[in-house]
Amino acid sequence: MKIETIRGLNGYDIPCVYNLSGGERRIVIISHGLGSSKESPTAKSIASALSEYSIGTFNFDFPAHGDSPVDGQMLRIPNCLNDLSAVEAHVRELCPEADIAYFSSSFGAYINLIYLATRTPAGKKSFLRCAAVDMPGLFRNSTSPEQYTLLKEQGYIMPDFEYLRPLKITREFYDDLEMHDVFKLCRPDMAVIGMIHGDADETASVVDARRFAQQFGARLTEVKGADHRIMTPSGLKQVIETAVRFFTVNEG
Repeated sequence: MKIETIRGLNGYDIPCVYNLSGGERRIVIISHGLGSSKESPTAKSIASALSEYSIGTFNFDFPAHGDSPVDGQMLRIPNCLNDLSAVEAHVRELCPEADIAYFSSSFGAYINLIYLATRTPAGKKSFLRCAAVDMPGLFRNSTSPEQYTLLKEQGYIMPDFEYLRPLKITREFYDDLEMHDVFKLCRPDMAVIGMIHGDADETASVVDARRFAQQFGARLTEVKGADHRIMTPSGLKQVIETAVRFFTVNEG
């Protein structure tokens, strides 16, 4: 994996890692979940697996995640969309002839769906792992009255989750979520979408994933007994195998 930092559209740097030789016909842009990073175990595993099929990968950190130089004040939905756009443009410069596709997890999947629905994406093929398709509802249901009071009084909260680095969530981020409902924004024809989801996911409900798949014609694979991370050996193996099949179909 090679390390690179690119300048984003929002004025800050975007840390990236990628696995490209220069001759790939397909490159998958990988987007991580909330509180994770470009070098998560799933991202690394997918990148390694796809390289065996001559498919390149390009991972990046969202604002306030991983090695990002900015804090949670910059964690806004438009900023995340701009970062994905900047990464995609850079991948186009590196490999102008390659087909672009997407692999994204949880919050990253939510961002990817908004990107596909509201921007002009170069790729039309996206695989979503444990997609947080109802991100606004997820935050509404998990925010306590005390946290809402803090949001009102100081403008942000610091959730007590096992994130890789402390994450400031601002009142503006909550407002962004309410303005971006993927069930209203997405269209069945915007991309070919594959999904994989644990049927015991208590973070992003599989019920919402089923509803999204039915409404927009996505192909949903459910992993029996798996939670939000799907990180058991058999679960991770199923994620990798399903994603590889999705990205290698019609490949020579």
